[in-house]
Amino acid sequence: MPRSRYRFVGDDAPYFMTMTVNHWLPVFTRSDTVEILLDSWRWLQQHEGLRLHGYVILENHLHLVAGAPGLPGLMRRFKSHTARQIIDLLQAARVQTLLDLLALFKRRHKADATYQLWEEGSHPKRIESEMVMRQKLDYIHHNPVKRGYVDLPEHWRWSSARNYAGEPGVIEIDKGW
Repeated sequence: MPRSRYRFVGDDAPYFMTMTVNHWLPVFTRSDTVEILLDSWRWLQQHEGLRLHGYVILENHLHLVAGAPGLPGLMRRFKSHTARQIIDLLQAARVQTLLDLLALFKRRHKADATYQLWEEGSHPKRIESEMVMRQKLDYIHHNPVKRGYVDLPEHWRWSSARNYAGEPGVIEIDKGW
């Protein structure tokens, strides 16, 4: 029985995805944890053909629009790699309260791990038209505005809104699809 109605169906279109930190814990309030995500995306762009069309990183989740050959496996590897790197960083920085919560909220079936950083799945939604692409990018970029963090989407540092506003972003994006 499938766990979710969300499925990847082919590599020929980009997908809108959401990845949530376990129990919505605020892991991405530290720039060094966000840099782990960005570095991983950069590596995937250079070595695995990731086409990153848009993203936003908030304190406890992220949204992205991306495409790549073998995208489901690529996203699993992204989550696994970033989880290991972030947990290592939190341990080195002795952020014990957060680590204790990541251990407490770990799912029982994850018996081989001490911590669980990411919720399972990425809720992929296939983007098949320019209109849907624009809607998803607009949703992503306005997320920090709706939360009251900034007045304009391009003011949020960890978002591709800057790239689309003609300003330098923190990572290259692919505006064509």
